[in-house]
Amino acid sequence: MDMRTNTLTEPLAPSSLLQLIWLASPALPVGGFSYSEGLEAAVDAGLVSNEATASDWLVQQLHLTLARADLPVIAQALIAWRKGDHARVRALNAWLLQTRETAELRLQTEQMGRSLREWLRNLPLASPATLEFAAALEPTYPVLFALTAAGSGAGERDVLLSYAFGWAENMMQAALKAVPLGQTSGQRILARLASEIPVAVEQALALHDDDRQAFSPMLAILSSRHETQYSRLFRS
Repeated sequence: MDMRTNTLTEPLAPSSLLQLIWLASPALPVGGFSYSEGLEAAVDAGLVSNEATASDWLVQQLHLTLARADLPVIAQALIAWRKGDHARVRALNAWLLQTRETAELRLQTEQMGRSLREWLRNLPLASPATLEFAAALEPTYPVLFALTAAGSGAGERDVLLSYAFGWAENMMQAALKAVPLGQTSGQRILARLASEIPVAVEQALALHDDDRQAFSPMLAILSSRHETQYSRLFRS
């Protein structure tokens, strides 16, 4: 079932652009800074040890996980929220919960989703009826991100660019702490991710329901190992 519509091509209104920048900010109180999504375990295993390997790891994660799972779900959930199609929202949310491959990754999306939902309650960005429905969900962060972005007037492409850049900033900061690396290395990693994000977004926009997938065995193994890792800075 294809729920996508044509993405908006008109220039974003200043208020829409600012809302997307706001949502992408690491200062958003959802706790993204406390997760490394398996990167810390990759460092512990010796798979990531310097700027080059950290950069390669995150680029691969962008294309193999975000572009094939979270980003297409956000695009489809954005349309569903705007249509008031709660059955579709519920199905997308359930797919994300079912395809998180480890306990840590599931707890991350649930915690960040709950935090974003609580943040959203304090701002006039969604109707009371929509918030009531969202309150009944076992939340996932991508689906709640789509809800938060739904009132911006931005098209799917711009919303996905915003989400992916926010993820890239958080993961770059995780690399700085876990490897560790200096700030200049971090900016080079972020520059590379920024150059790769538009390609990942276009890939995500082209996916239908049957094309989405969550299959990254090495990441799942490392995430499982991280659950019992002796010394760690991050929750995933």
